[in-house]
Amino acid sequence: MPRKILVIHGPNLNLLGEREPGIYGRFTLEEINKELSALAAQKGVELKIVQSNHEGELVEAIQNARHWADVLVINPAAYTHTSVAIRDAIAAVRVPTVEVHLSNTHAREGFRHTSLVSPVAVGVIMGFGKASYLLALDAAVSLELDAKK
Repeated sequence: MPRKILVIHGPNLNLLGEREPGIYGRFTLEEINKELSALAAQKGVELKIVQSNHEGELVEAIQNARHWADVLVINPAAYTHTSVAIRDAIAAVRVPTVEVHLSNTHAREGFRHTSLVSPVAVGVIMGFGKASYLLALDAAVSLELDAKK
């Protein structure tokens, strides 16, 4: 069972609660993080949470995860569809990754239908609002990990 999970929030997620509430809801990132922390404590896992609007900072957080995290939960946000760097970082560190999105990206604009991250993730959870994050954390906790990690 994973003991250490890193959650990464991508660009503009710091604006949750203000940003397009019809799509993303009225909850804040702080509320999501609080619920994630409570669920992690209940499951007995250590949780670190990072948010950045900067692609390079996200890449560095992913790279640093190889030294600490058993599993990565990431919402790359807009970088989902554009960042080869984030995709390559996930592939390079070989930390099992769960991709998460608040909205169902397949029900939105065409450019959001392709994820560069999905092919290097063990799974994707989307479309359930903030519950997507809780489902992703549950999925991360339940992953069978390679003993060699």
